[in-house]
Amino acid sequence: MRVPLITGNWKMYRGGEGADRLARDIKTGIREIEGVDILFCPPFTALKDVYKVIENSSIKLGAQNCFYESEGAYTGEVSPLFLIETGCQYVILGHSERRKYFGDTDDKINKRLKTAIDVGLHTILCVGEELIQREAGRAEEVVNTQLLEGLAGLSEDYISKVEIAYEPVWAIGTGKTCEPDIAERMHRFIRDLLSTKFGEKIAEDRRILYGGSVKPENISSLIAKENIDGALVGGASLKPESFIEIVRGVVSSE
Repeated sequence: MRVPLITGNWKMYRGGEGADRLARDIKTGIREIEGVDILFCPPFTALKDVYKVIENSSIKLGAQNCFYESEGAYTGEVSPLFLIETGCQYVILGHSERRKYFGDTDDKINKRLKTAIDVGLHTILCVGEELIQREAGRAEEVVNTQLLEGLAGLSEDYISKVEIAYEPVWAIGTGKTCEPDIAERMHRFIRDLLSTKFGEKIAEDRRILYGGSVKPENISSLIAKENIDGALVGGASLKPESFIEIVRGVVSSE
């Protein structure tokens, strides 16, 4: 059985003292909740401070990105080895904002996955289509390409360290809604694709998260779907009460 994973992606918010306070408030609010894995992904500058808050709890720490080399003359980049030194166990790769604003290609994301896993990190590979692609009937084509090129050349052992997050880019901060049935169809497509390419066991073991304007109001209907195994939460993860309610919504739906 796949244990749900709720990931808070804090994006470029809470980089200092606010991160410590946010982590403490959420940790306190979920301390008696069981049956769900929790992951915080704060900005790089807050990783060590957040780790100090959660190191004796079940909450895990992740980063929002990393480079595809462990060391070298790469000014401004962050090695996955540095992430481990801060207490990270996870890293998000291929987020839609990285693809859109920073030119992260499937090839670069694939290199980052391999290097991150090489040094001992678990990874979350993000895939998802934009509105123009969905309206053109290309949603599955886009996700197929992002997923297979992102995972290209990875062995079964490596893929066991990868979770998938489906982000319908058109439903993030646009006012448009990705209904649970639509999300479930894409999650089922992703699992079937994994099964065809890598085998049924890998497909059944992998957690596929949903990431598209997740809120306390919609988490129960999303997590009730067979192939939705958790959530990648953006804005709602910055408000302790909202994130805590999302976690409670997952548990109450099981």
